[in-house]
Amino acid sequence: MRKNTKPTVLAAATAALALGLTACGSASDPSSAASGGAADESKPLVVAASPSPHADVLNFVKDKLAAKEGLKLEVKEFTDYVLPNTATEQGQVGANYFQHKPYLDDFNKKNGTHIVPVVNVHLEPLGLYSKKVKAITDLGPGHTVAVPNDTTNEGRALQLLAANNLITLKEGVGTSAKLSDITDKKGLEFKELEAATVPRALGDVDAAVINGNYALEAKLSPAKDALVLEKSEGNPYANFLAVKAGNEKDPRVEKLAKLLNSDEVRKFIEEKYQGSVTPAFGTPAS
Repeated sequence: MRKNTKPTVLAAATAALALGLTACGSASDPSSAASGGAADESKPLVVAASPSPHADVLNFVKDKLAAKEGLKLEVKEFTDYVLPNTATEQGQVGANYFQHKPYLDDFNKKNGTHIVPVVNVHLEPLGLYSKKVKAITDLGPGHTVAVPNDTTNEGRALQLLAANNLITLKEGVGTSAKLSDITDKKGLEFKELEAATVPRALGDVDAAVINGNYALEAKLSPAKDALVLEKSEGNPYANFLAVKAGNEKDPRVEKLAKLLNSDEVRKFIEEKYQGSVTPAFGTPAS
């Protein structure tokens, strides 16, 4: 990512993580599968996850479903989009669940990591929120809109704004759009912030594009509070379970993947989130 994944920052983050998760690497034991050995199924599978909805879903599986499959599961919560992947790459956790394919592709490319998706679980529609206006038609010249500053989520945010006629983008820029690709700001000003901090800035700007999980953590209801939400149909941003390449066939990972696509998890997501998070089961896009 432009801001979060510079080598020096990434190295520091990984070092800091190692101090706190030394024991987790051995507990999850992901390296044995990657090196060709059999994973020790007696040890828990440690999964890095964003607090909500990812950790909520995993804890439901842990508390209600895992024992029946003989799966020991440990959930480690992270509040950023860098450490879950670096922890997975370094073997400090056995899997992660927090991201979508465009973000993972960008992360692997920029950091030389080898994280691969296993199974899609859910979609968190990106939304535009405001404490100062009641409708998108109230936004206009002089208003400031906050957007996530990482490559994929900023592009996704700008596409949402363009789809609702708040800005005009260069033709064909797709999900990699950035502020310089705006051909008509229609008088709007933009503030780039780390995705996790955007909800805290909502009162300081006129509107903000917020990722679904961070909206939930901020006690916002995407289905009720967003001025506009992404459409679910044909959306490439399903969040999935991911592992370091070579660990896909770890029996614990296979058990968790099956449970995450179960009818019980579908019901849990639909009842708990009421449309703010939606099931998106199946094989991730290649």
